[in-house]
Amino acid sequence: MLVFWAKGYEATSMPDLLQAMDLSRSSLYETFTDKETLYLEAIERYKSISQSKRALLQSAPSAKEGIRRYFDRQVSNALDEASPHGCLITNATVGMESPDEQVRAAIRDSFDGLEQCYIDVLRRGQQAGEIAPDKDVQTMATLLLNLNHGINVVTKMKPDRKLYDDMIEAVLNML
Repeated sequence: MLVFWAKGYEATSMPDLLQAMDLSRSSLYETFTDKETLYLEAIERYKSISQSKRALLQSAPSAKEGIRRYFDRQVSNALDEASPHGCLITNATVGMESPDEQVRAAIRDSFDGLEQCYIDVLRRGQQAGEIAPDKDVQTMATLLLNLNHGINVVTKMKPDRKLYDDMIEAVLNML
C-alpha cells in the first residue's frame, strides 16, 4: 500500500512491490494474480484504515465538532512527514492516466462513502439546530469532499498548518 501511495500505480514497478513485500515474483502472482489486483487490495486496505477518521464525524458530540476533528486529523495526516504525502485515494484520482473500471469503481466508492458521511453529519447538525435549515446539505457535503481532497494536494506545496486551521474555521462559520 505504501509503495502505491508514494509512487502511484503507473510508476510502481513489480520489483518495487516485490522488495517492499519481501516476496518472490511467483508468490506475489499466486496471491494477487497481477499488479492491478494488488492495487485494488491496497485501495481497500487504505479505505479500512481511513474508517477511524470517518468515525470522528460520527462520534463527536456535535456536527461542527465532528467536522473540526475530522479535518484536524486530515491536515495532520497530510502534513505528516513520516507517511507519503497526500492520500492514496486522492493520488490515485489525480494520477489516473488510463483508468481501469475496477479501479475507478473503488475510487468512486471511496468518494461516495465519504460524501455520505458528510451528508449524515450535516443532516444531524440541521436536526440539532446547529446548522441552518436553509443550507443545501448535498452542496455542503460536496464542498467538504472537495476540501478534503484539496488539502491532500495543496499541502504538498504549502505545508503551513495555520493556513489550513484558518480555512477549516472559515468553512465551519459558513455552515
